[in-house]
Amino acid sequence: MAKTDGRRLRSQATRRRMLDAAMKLFVERGYGLTTIDSIAQEAGVAVQTMYFSFGNKEKILKELIDLHVAGDEEPVPTLERPPVVDALSKEDPHQQLRALAAITRVINERVAPLLEVLRNAVISSGDGAELWETNKQQRRTVQRHFVDALIAKGALVAGLDADHAVDVCYGVLGPEMYHLFVTERGWTPQEWEDWAANALCCHLLGRC
Repeated sequence: MAKTDGRRLRSQATRRRMLDAAMKLFVERGYGLTTIDSIAQEAGVAVQTMYFSFGNKEKILKELIDLHVAGDEEPVPTLERPPVVDALSKEDPHQQLRALAAITRVINERVAPLLEVLRNAVISSGDGAELWETNKQQRRTVQRHFVDALIAKGALVAGLDADHAVDVCYGVLGPEMYHLFVTERGWTPQEWEDWAANALCCHLLGRC
């Protein structure tokens, strides 16, 4: 049993080392200039190990995004994670939106660089297009639950329908906007969170 556990732990450590190497190279070089060979060299493993473990480069990027969105390896959907459940249960609409901005800030701190890599890959070569569409739909699904919670409270500003409200969330909270403010303009993640929370309250509730 001890030997089996030891092998499993070594395997997990090697897999994480490969993912860390891929993260570093994707962010530094971009998707197109990062190869399986270069990831293997950075991680100190054989190229065959990379292919056996992941299959191809896009699957590596997908696993990295999934891992950094969740923040751990537990197979728990976003909508079932405690911070999201707690945020959706808040009675005060302002607190609910500020909690959404805080949750998104934490996720963006981890995953926004990878999503920028993916977005640029789609634009430049079409690589990862399906993965990018899936990520966008997953974000909209979570945001739709928050909008529905506001509607249930009668808190949504008059004249704003659910689809447009989700569009507001999608634009304000998107990794593109986070990248623009934090990476390009040098805002702190907390400054972005405060701005995003205020923008959501202004546009969705009519009260900043």
